[in-house]
Amino acid sequence: MAAAGRAPTRCARARLAALALVAALAAAAPAAAQAAGATPAAAQSVGPATQVRAAFEAWAAGTGSVFDLLHEDVVWTVAGSSPVSGTYASRQEFLDRAVQPITARLATPIVPELRDLVVQGDTVVALFDGTATARDGSAYRNTYAWHMLLEGGRIVRVTAFLDTWALEHLLRG
Repeated sequence: MAAAGRAPTRCARARLAALALVAALAAAAPAAAQAAGATPAAAQSVGPATQVRAAFEAWAAGTGSVFDLLHEDVVWTVAGSSPVSGTYASRQEFLDRAVQPITARLATPIVPELRDLVVQGDTVVALFDGTATARDGSAYRNTYAWHMLLEGGRIVRVTAFLDTWALEHLLRG
């Protein structure tokens, strides 16, 4: 973290962008609950930490996606200065303009390893590592921190922090 009065370093900005991306992926808990036979109402009755943790577990297992938790009108901000950094005003815009360009460069899906969840009320911060193989055969590794706000069992706002240099290298590779 940058000292008071100083601008964050490029690495710190990149990690912040990674966190935001992680938050989006954490949105798959309702789909995971439905796959397990729960109703959407049941998925919303569990707490945000349980929803997000379940979404990460489903994502890691290849049976769901955190993005399933996203509200249609989610506001998703990818911090930093990568090609996909910016603010997206809907689930579809985020998937089309941020997620799709990343997945198009990957030969395998990103597999998350959740390091930590910090929860306060309806706010969840997920810190995780993601690994995948790029289409050129190189390893893609990134660390993410996503600051998420949930309402009614859906993620409505995310700020994602990540290593934007690693992301830019993937996208330009």
